Amino acid sequence: MSRLGELFDDPLMVYKVKRKLPLLFQMAELESARAGKMGMEVGSLRERILVALLIHKFGKDAVDTDIPITETQVDVRLFGAPVSVKTITGSGGIKAVWTVDAASAAYFIKNYEPECDVLLAQIRWGCTHAQEAIPGSPHHPGGLFLIPLDVQQKVFSEMGREGYLKMPKPGTNPRGVEFSRDAIAKLLRDPGTRCITVAWKKTSIQYDPYHRWVDLWASD
Repeated sequence: MSRLGELFDDPLMVYKVKRKLPLLFQMAELESARAGKMGMEVGSLRERILVALLIHKFGKDAVDTDIPITETQVDVRLFGAPVSVKTITGSGGIKAVWTVDAASAAYFIKNYEPECDVLLAQIRWGCTHAQEAIPGSPHHPGGLFLIPLDVQQKVFSEMGREGYLKMPKPGTNPRGVEFSRDAIAKLLRDPGTRCITVAWKKTSIQYDPYHRWVDLWASD
């Protein structure tokens, strides 16, 4: 198991996540927006924000981001332990892996086994439900979750491969394999899963995604 739990045990980090994560994710949305619509790169920007949180907490030397593309479930290594970093908006799907065709999706599903802890941000903008609601339920406001490997292995064993993963529809060209909604709900509400509840409120900010690049062109 990775040392991710230390992030959830640190009162200062918990405070920063609650206070800063909505603003930083809002900036990521503005950064990726085109004609008022969110671009596909917003997911990558959000993941970088979470990786930056790990670097802030544990130090740059503890976080290895140079991960081979062949390690499909791993995004970073924290003190050498693999970690998957994911984000989800509302109750949407979470990609287990991105694939380019049906054959690669089928191969992934056939050979899938959970490999590492998951750091997951569930974003629910404007959610006004009670923060005491059960994680994974429609009434929980979302937040930052640590889903340990042993929790994933338990749920995977209980549900089986076909229940845990969402199978692509025959005849389609899937862009990835997702975890099933039932699997996500079970993972989030498992007693072994950690959660920092976040109030996802947007603020009025002025953010120009081109400003830093203009400054760099203007500098000597």
